[in-house]
Amino acid sequence: MARTSYSNSFNILARVVLEHIENELKKRWPYRDVWFRRQNNIWDNQSNFIYNIQDFDELIERIKSQLQLNQFDKKEFFYYSLNRWYNYWSARAVEQLFIDQPNVNAVLNEKDRLKDFSIQGISFDLKTTKFPKGFQKDFAYAQKHPEALIKWLYKNQSRGRRFHLENRLFLVVFAGNGEHYKLKAEISWLRALIENYVSTFEPEKLISVTTETNKTALSDIIWATR
Repeated sequence: MARTSYSNSFNILARVVLEHIENELKKRWPYRDVWFRRQNNIWDNQSNFIYNIQDFDELIERIKSQLQLNQFDKKEFFYYSLNRWYNYWSARAVEQLFIDQPNVNAVLNEKDRLKDFSIQGISFDLKTTKFPKGFQKDFAYAQKHPEALIKWLYKNQSRGRRFHLENRLFLVVFAGNGEHYKLKAEISWLRALIENYVSTFEPEKLISVTTETNKTALSDIIWATR
C-alpha cells in the first residue's frame, strides 16, 4: 500500500512539473521561428545556461546579461538561445512522458548521448523534430514511406555533439497551418500519442536502417499532426 501511495504521489508531482514546463514553453510562441545561424560550439558554450533555467522570464534576463559580456549580434544570439532552450526543455518533457509509461526504462547514465530510454529492452535516443523542409517529398508521402524520411533524417542530422548512428525514435511534428514548432510545446496533447505508441509497441515493426558506417540501427516515427 505504501508503495502504491508513493507511486501516485510521484505521478502527480511529475504532472505538475510537466504542466509548468508546458506553460513556460508556450511563452515562446509570440516570437518568430527563426535561427539566423547554424549551431556551433562557441555559441553553444555561451548559451549553455539554458540547461538550468525553466522559467521563460528568467531566460530572457539571462540572455540580456550574457549579451552584455559578449560582442554577439543581439538578435542572432537572442533567437539562438531561445531556440536551444525551447528545444531542450521540450525534449526533456517528452522524454519524461516516455519514462512514465510501463515497459519503458530510463537510461541510468544521464550523460549517455546515444540512449535516453529503452522500450521492452530496446534502447533508443529520442529526437523531436519538425517535418523537414529539405525532404524532397510531401508529408503525405512521408507518412506512407516512413523509411524514406528516417533515412533522410539520419543522413542530414547535425554533425555536432549530438551526431550518432545508433537506434533512434523520431517524434515528427506537423501542423496544417505551418507552425510545426508550436506542437513541441503541446506536452499534454503529446502524452496521449506517446501512451498509445508505447502500449502498442511491437519490436518486429521497427524499421532497420543501414547507416553510412554499414551498421544496422533500429528506428521508428511517431507522427504528431494537427
